[in-house]
Amino acid sequence: ILGARFDCVDTGFGENKPVDVVIRPEDVELVAPEEGIIHGTLTHSIFKGVHYEMEVMANGFEWLVQSTKMVPVGTKVGIKVDPFNIQIMKKPESEDEEAIGVNE
Repeated sequence: ILGARFDCVDTGFGENKPVDVVIRPEDVELVAPEEGIIHGTLTHSIFKGVHYEMEVMANGFEWLVQSTKMVPVGTKVGIKVDPFNIQIMKKPESEDEEAIGVNE
């Protein structure tokens, strides 16, 4: 992802086959830059009542992060994701396949 290598437990996908990678915002962990797999800067933060919704700009990509811990805007952060929280899905080969579902 973005030139970084994440461990993942999903298997059964062919080498160099197109896939979609899905990571939920609440599964992204903000850590010290030296502890992260990807490094970025926190660009936006808003308190949503239960959690903070934050945006991190890293390698030209914007990550949406949800956390109960507040991080000040402008902070340099690292991004970590537990391998069990990374979902890999076969990329639909056509819009028709996507609309009806692969296994229907």
